[in-house]
This record gives sequence, structure tokens and C-alpha cells, in this order.
Amino acid sequence: MSEARPDPDQLLEQFREEDARSRKGKLRIYFGASAGVGKTYAMLSAAQRACAAGQNVLVGVVETHGRKETAELLSGLTVLPLRQLPYRGQTLAEFDLDAALAAHPDVLLVDELAHSNAQGSRHPKRWQDVQELLDAGIDVWTAVNVQHLESLNGTVGAITGIRVNETVPDTVLDRADELVLVDVTADELLTRLKAGKVYVPQQAERATQHFFRKGNLIALREIALRRTAEHVGDDVRSYRSKHAQATLAATAPTWNTSGALLVCVGPYAGAEHAVRSAARLASQLNAAWHAVYVETPALQHRSAQERDRTLAVLKLADELGASTAVLAGNDIAIELLQHAQSLNCATLVVGRPQERPWSTLWRAVRPTITRQLATLAPTLDIVEVGNTESVRKLAPALRPEAQDEEHTGSWLEKWGRYLWATGGCLLTTLVAMPMLRWLDLANIVMVFLLCVVLVAVKLGRGPAMLAAVLSVASFDYFFVVPRFSFAVSDVQYLITFAVMLLVGLTIGQLTAHLRFSAKVSASRERRAQALFELARDLSAALQTVQVVELGEAAVQRTFGGHARVLLTDASDRLAIPDKLPEGLDPSIADWAFHNGQRAGLATSTLPSNTWQYVPLQAPMRIRGVLALQPSHARWLLIPEQVQQLETLARQIAIALERVHYVDVAQTAVVQMESERLRNTLLAAMSHDVRTPLTALVGLSESLTKAEPPLPRVQAATARALFAEARQLSALVTNLLDMARLQSGQIQLHKDWQSTEEVVGSAIRAARHSLGTLTVTTAIPADLPLAEFDAVLMERVLVNLLENAAKYGSDPKDTVPIEISASTTTDALRITVRDHGPGLPAGSAGQEHVLFEKFTRGQSESTTRGVGLGLAICKAIVLAHKGSITASQAPGGGAQFTVSLPLTPMPELPPPESSQNTR
Repeated sequence: MSEARPDPDQLLEQFREEDARSRKGKLRIYFGASAGVGKTYAMLSAAQRACAAGQNVLVGVVETHGRKETAELLSGLTVLPLRQLPYRGQTLAEFDLDAALAAHPDVLLVDELAHSNAQGSRHPKRWQDVQELLDAGIDVWTAVNVQHLESLNGTVGAITGIRVNETVPDTVLDRADELVLVDVTADELLTRLKAGKVYVPQQAERATQHFFRKGNLIALREIALRRTAEHVGDDVRSYRSKHAQATLAATAPTWNTSGALLVCVGPYAGAEHAVRSAARLASQLNAAWHAVYVETPALQHRSAQERDRTLAVLKLADELGASTAVLAGNDIAIELLQHAQSLNCATLVVGRPQERPWSTLWRAVRPTITRQLATLAPTLDIVEVGNTESVRKLAPALRPEAQDEEHTGSWLEKWGRYLWATGGCLLTTLVAMPMLRWLDLANIVMVFLLCVVLVAVKLGRGPAMLAAVLSVASFDYFFVVPRFSFAVSDVQYLITFAVMLLVGLTIGQLTAHLRFSAKVSASRERRAQALFELARDLSAALQTVQVVELGEAAVQRTFGGHARVLLTDASDRLAIPDKLPEGLDPSIADWAFHNGQRAGLATSTLPSNTWQYVPLQAPMRIRGVLALQPSHARWLLIPEQVQQLETLARQIAIALERVHYVDVAQTAVVQMESERLRNTLLAAMSHDVRTPLTALVGLSESLTKAEPPLPRVQAATARALFAEARQLSALVTNLLDMARLQSGQIQLHKDWQSTEEVVGSAIRAARHSLGTLTVTTAIPADLPLAEFDAVLMERVLVNLLENAAKYGSDPKDTVPIEISASTTTDALRITVRDHGPGLPAGSAGQEHVLFEKFTRGQSESTTRGVGLGLAICKAIVLAHKGSITASQAPGGGAQFTVSLPLTPMPELPPPESSQNTR
């Protein structure tokens, strides 16, 4: 592979730019959302630090606005006198550019960058003065608010209702070497304003009613944060371009400098092309994007093929990374605009409508969606995607056998509503004909309009339109002279027919809209009611079985079909019951559990299965899988229904986790009470037994040393009695020590100790337990003193030696037990090693279990002890803020390592100090 070489021309241009920038001064801008955030205060604070560091700082012009805290920061700084300029009989004080150039400080403070200079100044704007100072090689620090930026002036004016005339070109901000954002919350700024730290009280009160409203301040703060982020992004991109051959070439990040995108999909040809175009655009901008389908009454009665195509396009958008939604409304443009505003989308992507012979005439009556959006929201960016010549046919969203018969009814079901509408008009005609002798024709018209209204309410818009046409025809044929003919004797009847038809169609349209809105509201109400009922029922559930039953019932009521909840076992694996419903695949459920993603029906993972598997994602972990076989597979393609299913699954998961932690808490309480009771009983028993046991140890020892010596049999009995009594005394001592350690009654008496002395004392104390075993030590002579409780650490070493004598060494073995000590930078390590069989089999990775109370190895049934020695060691070491570990020793055996924190010793006073005090 050939080595990538930089372009020589680019390198030359880069060197020229760097050389030009090195000759110019550096511009630092303190940027804020509005006045009062503390820009000048922050600038002066930094100037004080720079002055203390030895830099030559000069204050060119600073506006304190009467703030005492800001004026105090000027003390100690050199202030450049202002230039006095006569203007219309007045004298104005302006920044003295020539004096600043002559002084040529290291840093020059020039406040109010957007200020307009008085007539007679060299430049009309202060930012132009700053530009000249930078060209002269002077570093300039200045301040500006977001509303003074030229490109944001109109946006801020539309938000606040106030437009400022003094602006700064965006290029000034873009070329700044440093942009310091001075940011405070809206509440804090309002508090400052009320305290008089921004304006005088009278002016502050007016400001809170206009510019300084909380909503305005929040919006301005967002704009300032976004503008700062864009500047920082430009800095990083500039840095990347300069150092692309070095460190950042392999890890170049992407940038998110644009708002979210919203693409409108529908049953029209080319919708998938619009989705793919939006996906590419979002990828290029690294922006979030959304796909939405707006269903209106006109689109509600689309054919099953067109509805399937829409769902397939939404599924494609979901696979490409969009968040999808289906909206319901009467006007597509208004619904799109409201949805875009709720998502804060800056760009809309729509497909270009297909050209037809009547398209021009139809657009004159009803403009395109693009034109409507442009009219409703002139500031919104609209991208119109053209249709491709050949559109690839999308795969069906569901496999053919999974597509239900929801929209594939018989011919009678499809056209039955129109037959009913025709029958209604015929019945109205039959009823109205006898009324002709008593009623005027105007009243007959009302009867037919009533028929149209009833048809629209009961049957919908299409049958209502048919009823309107048939009503006009029936009225003309049966009631208008000449009767039984479509001819009319008076031309005015034509106006009656036209008005009658128009009113009928309008009534049908409006009634259809009402029916559609009612249907949408009822659907939303059902979804909300299902969530409410499940949340109410789950809140009262105290057992896992109850949660499962309630969850399955709620899902089945919402989606029909069958639902099963698969839970995890004690090892956090998905537990598969023995009996499963037909078609439920455990392997797919396990995949959904381990990957945390939906699988099965209507997904991109094994969609041929008739069940969908939803992981029960709780805040802490996945608690199981919800398997659903809906009565209508099409429902799982509608985004709202998918969200409903995921919400139900989420509620079930949270309830399962709540019940789990309730069980954990109850178990913990029982364990704590059991532990407390056991410690109390052990402590009480140990205290009562210790006094007679001490006497028993003393008497048995005296028998072993009796004079004259006891006979051989009695002497052996006395020695056995002494050994057993000593072991029982050690057990009681361990029980008492463990109880005191757990209750926190033992206090550490730390002092600087010699490790070698403590090790030797422990070996002598454990001599009876070691028997014939020998102990070797490897302790460096220069080992520093350590601070610990010598008595307790001796106890730790004694317990470790006794443990090694019991389990690690054969009394007939001549291999000694080894004790070694060493230090690291911050710890003292003492290791006790034996050469026995090592740690119990199967304890790899579970060595910490050995230090739990009443824990013994697997092959220790013939060895005395209750498993408290290592637990006491751990408690003592933890009290010293240290650690103790167990591991297999190299070459065989077990080793226990105690680590204690090592701190430097305090310096001792010189020897002659005591003599000087006499």
C-alpha cells in the first residue's frame, strides 16, 4: 500500500495562514445569551489573573452598568482614558483607538463589541476598531450577546419581540481564537435582575415584562449553546484538517451541526425513495430523523395494497434508523407542521407528487403539500425529493400467510355501505312522495338533506356523497315539474339542485371528519385505558405469579390472540417451561433476551415466526421475554401499536423488578434478624461458658504438670483433656471476637510496629497448634515500620498459621510453612504459604467465599473447626482499611496475602531539642 502524502499546495497554504495568524493578535470573545449573565465580570476576573501572571493588561473600555462587583474588579488594572468627541452640542466619551495602538499592551479589554462609534471616529463600528487592533498584533478580549449576531438578529427578534440595531457580522465570531461561553440558568438570571445586579430596580421591572421573560431567556440560552457548539465544532474540524496525517486520521469523529429531519411517507409511488433520501441526508448531517404517515379521512379507505405499502415504507424507515409514527388528522400539512414543531425538526423531506394530466387544474384548487407547508411555515427548510424512473417494489411487511383478513372482506362487505345508502335514498323518496300534497318543495329538500346526514353519520363519507347525488336526482325526477322526468320547467331549480348537492357533499364531508376524529379519539382512549388498568393492577401485585397473569391478560385484551411471559431463573437465564403454545420458538425468545431486541413476527429477525418476542427491559436488567401472537398481524406494523406493546412490556418488566427487590429486601431483613439473633445467642453463650472453660483449661494443664507425675494412662488422659479444653477455649474466643467485630465494639490501637517482631510473636503464640511443623520467615532487614494494631495483627497471623497447620501441611511432612513480607509504593504485604493440597477444588474465581463466616472447604469433614478463623482475619484487616486474598501458590499449596496501607512515618524531633528547652 502506498503511503498517503499531503498535498504540497495545501501545506504551503496552511503555513501561510499560520504565519499570518502568528503576526496578528488573538481575539477572545466572552459570549452570553443576554445582558447580566456575567460576561464583563468573567472578562475582568481573567484580566486580574493575567495581570497577576505578569502580562501587560490594559482596559480600553469597560461598561460596568453601575454594578459594584464589576467595578471592584477594575482596581489594580490600568485603564485607558476615553476620547472625548463633540456631538450635537454634547461631549461623548469613546474608545481611544490611537492611544491603544500606541500603548500596544499584551492584552486589551474592549467591552460591548457591537457598539456603534460616535460620528468622527475612525470606524463606524467598534468591532472594526478591534479588527485594526488585531492586525497590529494586540490580543483583544471583548464581550457580545447572542442577539447582536447578524445571522441571529431576526431569530432573536421574533422570539423576544425586540430587535436590536447594533449587530456584529458572524465572521467576527467565527474568526475568534477563543470563544468563552458565560452561561447561567434563566432562574438565576431573573434572581440577579430582581436583586438589582443587572439594571436599576425601575428598569429591571420593565425588563422582566418584556425581554427578560423566562421563556425568552430559555430560548436565548439554547441559541447561545448551539452557536457555541458550532464554533467549537469548527475549531475541531480545523484542527483535524491540520493534523489529519497524525493522530486523528484513524479516529475522525462525525459532526452533528444540523437539526432533526422529518420525512412524510404515504401510499404514493416513490415514498421509499424519499425515505432512503432522508436516511442519506440524515447520515451526512449526523442528525436524528423521523418518518411519519398522516392518515386523513380521505386516506382511511385506501385499498389493502396501498395500506400495506405504507406500512412497508414505515418498516423500511424503522430499519434505516428513523423513529416512526402514524398521525391522524384532517389536514396533512397542519399535522406535519405540528409534529415537526413538537420534535424540533428544522428540515422536512417530502416526495414530489406524480404528474398527471389533471395535476395543474387540481393544484389550482388545492395546492401541493410542499406549497401548503411553505405557506404555513416560511422559515422551515423543505426538501422535495423527485421520483425515480423505476421504483423497486418493496417486500411485503408481512409474509403472505401472516396477513390477516382485516381488509380483505367479501364484495358485499366492501360495497354494502353503498347499497345501504341507495336504499336509504329510495326509502326517503317513498316517504316524501305522499307528503308532496301537504309540504312545500323546500321542505322536501330538507327531508333529503336529513337522509344525507344520517347516511354520513352511520356509513361514512363515500356513501354520503352517493346519497347526495341520488337525493338530487330523486328530487328532480319525482318532485320537480315536469315530474318523472329530469327536465325542469324553471331554470331556478338548477340553482336549487346545485345548492342541494353542495350542501349534501359538505355535510357528508364534515360528518365523515367527525366520525374519523371520534374513531381516533376512541382508539387513543382505549390505549390509555389499557395502560391505566395494567398500571393500577400491577401496583397491587406482590408476587411474580400475579404480575405474569395480569401482564398476559392485559396484552391479550389489547391485541387479542395469545400472550406468554417467559421469566429468568436463578442464574439469570431465560427459563423455558415444559409446555409451550404452538409456534412459540424458545430459541427466538432466547435471542431476544440476550440481544435486548424484538424478534419474530413483523421484525427483521426471523419474521416468518407467528409470534413476536419483546424483551422485558427493566431499569436494572432484562427480566424476561413477552411473547405475543396477535389476532391481527397487521397491528404489529403500526408504530402506535408497537409503542403500546413496548409500553405494556415495560410496565410488566418494572413490576417484575419491583417484586424481585421486594423479595430481596424481605430476605435481607430475615437474614439480618437471624444474624443478629445468632450473634446475640453466641455472645451470651460464650460469656457463660468462658469462665468455667478457663478453669477447665487451667486444671487440665495442672494435671499434665502434676508432681509427682501421674501414671502413664492418667497422664495421657490429662494431656488429651488439656488439648480438647484449649481447642474449645479457642473456639469460644473466636465466637466472642467475631461478635465484637461485627458489632463494632473493637477499637484499633494503632502504633508504629516492626513487622518482624509481630511475626515472631505470632509464631510463638501458635506453637501449640503447629506441633512439629516448622515456620521459616523471609522478612527484609530494611522493611519500614508500619502503623497497625499489633495485638489484632498477631491474631490474624496466628489464625493463618493455624489454618495452614490444619489444612495445608501434613504433620509428618518436613516442608515448612513460609511467612514473607514485602512492600510496594503504598502497601505492606505479608504472605503465609503452605505446601499442602492447596485451595478446595472448584474454588477458582470464588476464593472470597473462604473468608465468609462458618465456611469450610469441601474435604474438611474430619478437621475440627467451625470456619471462623479466616472470617476474623478478614474483619480485622478490613478494619485496618486493608485487604486479604487467597490463591493457589506456584508449585502447589495455598497462600494468603494480607495487604495493609503503608503511610510515611512522621519525622522525629532532633535529639538536641530536649536540651534547648531546659
